[in-house]
Amino acid sequence: MRKSHRITTLAVAVATALATVGGAASAAVPTDTSGLRNAVSAEGALKHAQVFQDIADANGDTRASGTPGYDASADYVADALADAGYLVRRQTFAYELFIETADPVLDITSPDQPAYTPGEDFLTMEYSGAGDVTAAVTAVDITIPPAATPSSTSGCEAADFAGFPAGNIALIQRGTCTFREKVDNAAAAGAVGVIIFNEGQPGRTDVLSGTLGPPQAAIPAVGTSFAVGQEFYTLLQSGPVTARLAVSAEVQLKDTENIIADTTSGRTDRTVVAGAHLDSVLEGPGINDNGSGSATVLEIALQMAALDVQPTNRVRFTFWGAEESGLIGSQFYVDSLTQRERKDIALYLNFDMVGSPNYVRFVYDGDGSAFGIKGPTGSARIEQVFTQHFASEGLASAPTAFDGRSDYDAFISVGIPAGGLFTGAEGIKTPAQAAVYGGVAGAAYDPCYHQACDSMTPVADGADAALYAQLAAAYDLEGNLNMEALEEMADAAAHATLTFAMTTSAVSGTARSSSESTSLFKGTHLQR
Repeated sequence: MRKSHRITTLAVAVATALATVGGAASAAVPTDTSGLRNAVSAEGALKHAQVFQDIADANGDTRASGTPGYDASADYVADALADAGYLVRRQTFAYELFIETADPVLDITSPDQPAYTPGEDFLTMEYSGAGDVTAAVTAVDITIPPAATPSSTSGCEAADFAGFPAGNIALIQRGTCTFREKVDNAAAAGAVGVIIFNEGQPGRTDVLSGTLGPPQAAIPAVGTSFAVGQEFYTLLQSGPVTARLAVSAEVQLKDTENIIADTTSGRTDRTVVAGAHLDSVLEGPGINDNGSGSATVLEIALQMAALDVQPTNRVRFTFWGAEESGLIGSQFYVDSLTQRERKDIALYLNFDMVGSPNYVRFVYDGDGSAFGIKGPTGSARIEQVFTQHFASEGLASAPTAFDGRSDYDAFISVGIPAGGLFTGAEGIKTPAQAAVYGGVAGAAYDPCYHQACDSMTPVADGADAALYAQLAAAYDLEGNLNMEALEEMADAAAHATLTFAMTTSAVSGTARSSSESTSLFKGTHLQR
């Protein structure tokens, strides 16, 4: 663990912070954030995470939006913030929750082949239609072998379906347009189901975990690996192929809420928003995803109140609902703002998964230098505040892309600067990363991502016992939380929050993010 958590003075913390104009720093005296950083600890965040686990235990092992577990989580957060003196608002909204009621089926029945395995070979597209169909398969504008770079327009235009036999299943390749466009075009052409397979270039071969976005589509749709699509295509070159495609799913209209808490002082025209999604997936308690981010943001808010920090700029702490259904809570919030209210937000700080068991210190690539997707003007400065903090502590960090996977997406889409931290999800830690950050190369950053074992008792809830023994030997683990990661990321989150809370200069956006038209994800799932 890092330093003692003795609370030091905040006398310097009210000094002029890093002055920024258009993302560039001046020589102003920086804010001393040590008092808040010492007060905000992994142990403090862990106490909130344990409450989230207790809530899940009492409510069917989940804290998903629209469930009693989420409602109880929202009550806990709102009550704690109100007791600390914040102005708390509960913003309710309705959304469509997609639920699979049985395992999907994908099986080539003629020529007879072994059925494919859900999760390993294919996955249901989120917001797929329901249905159980057995029909001939027709390929739609497929390129195999694939082009050197992603460029397939398979299924993107109605013309692709010219002569498509109504009543058939469409075999479509991932490419340049959204999965929703492909499925809607197929349905309009009379398809009874859709199989979308990964395009085939390096990095685009795995099983597609995709979303069609609400409302529920008219026909069943699944995403597969490139290998499965290639197998279908190869068989079709030799003759007719018939397959069974079955999806059992429904959409339920649910009410849920965002929790929004404001400081009682500070400039309202330079509001600093710090947020995390509060919901889990239906499959588990979500202790890392995103109990870790929610607990960290809550602990920062409580310690700021305990230290009686009087910010130069209003700070707004937000806890989003329905993130796991497609960033719905944060999008609802941004959509609800007037143009004036949007301009009053100086920046948004996002903390989604900051305690991954096999972690890397990822910082959002605000200037686009690593991934070519930059945030609105000011985002580069946010990135710099995080990276400079880590460097000052002798800690390495790495960039992660603004790819649409978390709640920053709604903010950068309207020109609000954003940044934040991430410790990794289902991605695999490389040997080079293990050399820098420790842990287990070849294993996921969070081996329990979106599973029941994202809990305080991961092995008892189905995690790989041998892998978690390796991780426990490398790190200080508490359940599915890496306490070293949580300590370092909470430290950085507290530093950035107070730095921007105390700055006397604007960090304002002037343009929308360059990711607006190229975002691959809509929350958890790929959208194109």
